Amino acid sequence: MSIDFSQNYDAPVVTASMTPMDEGEFTLRPKTLRDYTGQEKAKENLAVYIEAARRRNEPLDHVLLYGPPGLGKTTLAGVIANEMGVNIRVTSGPAIEKPGDLAALLTNLNPGDILFIDEIHRLNRVVEEILYPAMEDFAIDIIVGKGPSANSIRLDLPKFTLIGATTRAGQLSSPLRDRFGVSLRLELYQPEELARIVTRSATLFGMQIDPAGAREIASRSRGTPRIANRILRRVRDFAQIYYDGVITAQAAAHALERLEIDQLGLDRIDHRMLRAIIENYGGGPVGLETLAATIGEEAVTLEDVYEPYLMQIGFLSRTPRGRCVTKLAYEHLGIAYAGQQQMKLFAVNPADIQA
Repeated sequence: MSIDFSQNYDAPVVTASMTPMDEGEFTLRPKTLRDYTGQEKAKENLAVYIEAARRRNEPLDHVLLYGPPGLGKTTLAGVIANEMGVNIRVTSGPAIEKPGDLAALLTNLNPGDILFIDEIHRLNRVVEEILYPAMEDFAIDIIVGKGPSANSIRLDLPKFTLIGATTRAGQLSSPLRDRFGVSLRLELYQPEELARIVTRSATLFGMQIDPAGAREIASRSRGTPRIANRILRRVRDFAQIYYDGVITAQAAAHALERLEIDQLGLDRIDHRMLRAIIENYGGGPVGLETLAATIGEEAVTLEDVYEPYLMQIGFLSRTPRGRCVTKLAYEHLGIAYAGQQQMKLFAVNPADIQA
């Protein structure tokens, strides 16, 4: 047996965006609402909106999908297109640099088509203003010529549906956000839902997996399907080498230990982050930029990828003076809690609260 160590096995399992390892994930994406696991409240309402639009023979109203990365916003956009029986054009906010880029996309749509813009909060403001009449009146205004001879021409567009996805809904401008008729927030998944996703993905991969193995992977996936599928791929490798290709609880636990992912889904960067606050700054508070420099990571990565989950499980808190580690994190890491001294460090000045 030989293993190719030229591969980057040390790449982080938790990332904010798609990676080359996720290319195979397109084959795992469900095509219908029935096959889409989780997000039950959003699915129930969306099924009503889709059926009503089909009965009226109208395009679906514009849809805004928001929530943490990896929860299935792009997948859900594809499901909507399949349920409506229309084509979907996929792009992203940073890719649309000029108004002409957006105009080219809009004028090439057919009636009822869906335009999906990922990371829509990163749209250029000039480009965003072109969307306003397109969403409301299905028309765009184009300036032809320059100077005194310039003329404004209004082009009618086919009635279409815009689906916007964002991880930062608060960064959307109010005029754009208010033009979406349907707004759906995607929540983190429960372990039982992730176990069903893992089992389905393993079946599509042609792998044998038992329920205990699926639960082991699901419980350490931070409530995120993208992370669950990524971990499944790495567990599959270990199962093929050491466990005759069968993903059992033992195989999953062995692989996750080698990947340095603990029982709560925390990886080595989570541990470095928490230990740096405890060991270097007495448990906090410490500023984000200082913490990022201490552990050698980008501040935006810590804020967008790692902090939300640590805060949701109660291991990290934000105060006006910086980040603080909670008693739960001390217990999880097996470090003695600092008691009264720690409480003093956690204390917040009234002036900070008023500010």
